[in-house]
Amino acid sequence: MTAWFIANLGTMIISLILIAVVVLIIRTMIRDKKRGISSCGGNCAHCKACSSCRGRS
Repeated sequence: MTAWFIANLGTMIISLILIAVVVLIIRTMIRDKKRGISSCGGNCAHCKACSSCRGRS
């Protein structure tokens, strides 16, 4: 068991770092959503997803 743990230690550390980064990104997105902050630039004339943007035209 110890040999397996030591052999895979690098992979586990990188995985934990990546999981932490993803959790922080999701947390930031949730906080921004609650505050009403959007990643939308507000220029619907040049937006390909304009029709799905909160009912705006």
